[in-house]
Amino acid sequence: MNRHDGLPSYDELLARTDAPPGSSWGIFGENDDLGTLNFLTPERRIRGAGLVRSGQTCSLDLPLDAFPRPLISHRGSLQHTVFGLNEFHRDDKIDNLFPQATSQIDGLRHFGHPDYGFYNGADAGKLVAGDPTLGIQRYAEHGIVGRGLLLDVGRYLEHIGDAIDYSQPRSIPVRVLEETARHQGVEIEPGDILMLRFGWLGHRLKQLSQDAETGSDTLSGAPLVSVGLEQSNDTAAWLWDHRVALAAADNVALEVWPATASKVSVRADTQGTLPASSHTGMLHRILIPLLGLAIGELWQLDELAEICHADGRYDCMVVAAPLRLPGGVGSPSNAVAIR
Repeated sequence: MNRHDGLPSYDELLARTDAPPGSSWGIFGENDDLGTLNFLTPERRIRGAGLVRSGQTCSLDLPLDAFPRPLISHRGSLQHTVFGLNEFHRDDKIDNLFPQATSQIDGLRHFGHPDYGFYNGADAGKLVAGDPTLGIQRYAEHGIVGRGLLLDVGRYLEHIGDAIDYSQPRSIPVRVLEETARHQGVEIEPGDILMLRFGWLGHRLKQLSQDAETGSDTLSGAPLVSVGLEQSNDTAAWLWDHRVALAAADNVALEVWPATASKVSVRADTQGTLPASSHTGMLHRILIPLLGLAIGELWQLDELAEICHADGRYDCMVVAAPLRLPGGVGSPSNAVAIR
């Protein structure tokens, strides 16, 4: 882990009295709205570019219409219309586009902490369309370019005879991340774009394909469950202390879903001032508003995993280009791995 950059460890963040305990508020400046993307320095971009050898590219995005029914109910399905002004012209428009419905990046206004508010103490009243505060456009302006590192957790667990049961909401502790890294012979470096393949998305897409072939609808009405990172301070500490710039996974929330076995809580929950909801216990409440972590969800990592497994090289250059939407909450990831 990085201990020589002058920044506090997670344990030191927990001991803060000048800001919310466990927060990085003010560490990158009182007006910062980049969070952990500050770890993506010019030197680390150069490091990422140096990993390009063959020029082979691999898209990390799903099609925008990948899910016939939204995974998260309040996120609708897009409507794509193609039209022409004459027989030799075509134009198009998209209605009902939810930027976080498929492969996505969460911006820092996506989640606030119930006790402390939004990242770096941002005024919640400014988190509206058009106001730039904590908007996803800041990620686009800064650029998400650097060393991408794949940890193929699903393949590792299968290798040791502990394959993931995708019908259950399995929590993955940091111990498994460390074991996977050792098995692959890799180390996490400061500023990494960390990609966690659990195999959940590939399993889900296979189910959708089978339903389409048979005309059945096995997923209708079934609760959404997903393997993912354990909801604990250990997970937050591991991500912060490794100086991860962006953590992305091929599941629905990076963390395990639902958060019924969470090891984190907030006063608003324990004191009963905030009604219980699907957000209760979520690690999002820690990672986004307190640490300022950039999060990627539903990244398509199966193709990249096959390539990495074949040649034994698990790092590459990753470029992601979120929408430059002022005041945007999130964006399609528009991510590509370049090897």
